[in-house]
Amino acid sequence: MNAFVKKITIGSFAAKNNLMLAPMAGITDTPFRIHCLNNGAGIVCAEMVSAKAVEYDNKKSVKMLAVDKKEHPVSMQIFGGDAESISIAAKAAEAAGADIIDINAGCPVKKINRAGAGCVLIKDEKLLASIVNAAVNSVSIPVTLKTRIGLTAGDFKGDKIAKLAENEGAAAVIMHARYAGNVHGGPADLEALAKVVSAVKIPVIGNGGIVDVNTADKMFETGVRGIMVGRGAIGNINIFKSIINGCDIELNPKENVKIFFNLIKQNVNFYGEKNGIARSRKTVGFWIKGFPMAGEIRGEFVKLNTLAAVQKLFGEYL
Repeated sequence: MNAFVKKITIGSFAAKNNLMLAPMAGITDTPFRIHCLNNGAGIVCAEMVSAKAVEYDNKKSVKMLAVDKKEHPVSMQIFGGDAESISIAAKAAEAAGADIIDINAGCPVKKINRAGAGCVLIKDEKLLASIVNAAVNSVSIPVTLKTRIGLTAGDFKGDKIAKLAENEGAAAVIMHARYAGNVHGGPADLEALAKVVSAVKIPVIGNGGIVDVNTADKMFETGVRGIMVGRGAIGNINIFKSIINGCDIELNPKENVKIFFNLIKQNVNFYGEKNGIARSRKTVGFWIKGFPMAGEIRGEFVKLNTLAAVQKLFGEYL
């Protein structure tokens, strides 16, 4: 058993362990969240939802707040550039069944930033403070802030932003240990992350570049009370079990394809056949990585629209 893995308390909420699944747009939907909980994750975070869209009662966005009874504990991430819409969305997420509300102040995507949300909030501390405060005072469940150590390399703001969140009542800070300008490139800045941990009393959960037991343990060594795994969980469903056991669990490509096919079936059950398979196209490359003729398989997969056709394709290569 990995000594770093233990129960975690975030505000009034306690989870079985301190391993979290990161929110990833188009990926961390209900089927994948349940899949990760069944394979060792302590808390799962849903793909981010636009607070403004919820305020305007956009059906697609409101539907994204839905929580299945099998996917607790779940954190619902919302993003927005004003306190009023964040308050409305936080209330809606709580009513939908979320255990935790997470505010996104770290996304570097230009479309999100143009709306005054995501990582641009790092440079508007007054606005960010009002957003965190609005969410905290709108719900009875814990509120967390997911952000980055700064906008551009060398301009470290992580400690200051974490302290801001703590002062406004956030129950924890989830800190991506890369600058927003680096997006997902390069190693996590663990020295900067350790400074964030030292700046606040609330739990700091580390994020960024966790792909195996070694990278997980190095992040834990900064003093964080939990870690959040993102892209390292795509195509590697055993990453949470590996971290728990302290030893990487290797799957051969055929075993990975079988797991992927089971996940596709869950997508089909949840979304219907056409949409379920379409959503699976985004991650197929991760699941068949290392498989002989992976490029050819992916090329064929993206053309398919039925579960029977997918089963036939995988059957031929397996």
